[in-house]
Amino acid sequence: MSQLNPLAFSALAILIDAPMHPYEMYQLMLARKEDRVVKVSAGSLYRAVERLARDGLIEPTSTERMGNRPERTVYTVTEAGRTAFDESLEQMLSRHVNEFPEFPLAVGEAHNLPVDRVVELLDARLDAIRDGIAWHDAAMVRIAGKGKPKSVVLNVYYTRAMLAAEADWLAQTIDELRSGELEWPSDVAGAAPSVPASDAPVAPPASAAAAH
Repeated sequence: MSQLNPLAFSALAILIDAPMHPYEMYQLMLARKEDRVVKVSAGSLYRAVERLARDGLIEPTSTERMGNRPERTVYTVTEAGRTAFDESLEQMLSRHVNEFPEFPLAVGEAHNLPVDRVVELLDARLDAIRDGIAWHDAAMVRIAGKGKPKSVVLNVYYTRAMLAAEADWLAQTIDELRSGELEWPSDVAGAAPSVPASDAPVAPPASAAAAH
């Protein structure tokens, strides 16, 4: 079977923990901050659950009704679903896949902008990255306070380490640009018009789910 897409994988992971209905799954994903690492909406999750059921990877176990609300179907993982999850997990852990992030592309073309503008933009990105590091530091404190083992929240530690590495690179590059150690074209032809740093498309750092 081909590797599961991220949303299907996350849905199976939740149902491996415990059977539940899609609305409860969605609320749990939001509570865990998994929407920071998986693109999800209520509608997309419901469609993913339908596909998993159609493919025989999950199956209904019961229905629940609260008040006048429609019945909600509770799902659990099938044996085939657990096999698909394990196979996808092993592939994701072992293979390095180019996810085509936009920042390396932008860095490769940064020489088309004046150096002062590049420094301004990288400074803005560094501020955003440092905010992300602070968020993860706070998340790790909360996790420790709940007594959760590190093994179930390794994604938080991994993402924090990746953010720290990028922050170090950004800080060093900015210093080299400001000092002139990193040479820059003196005449930038065709440079894009300057816009305020606050309006620049600086992507926020990717954050990980707070807990499982």
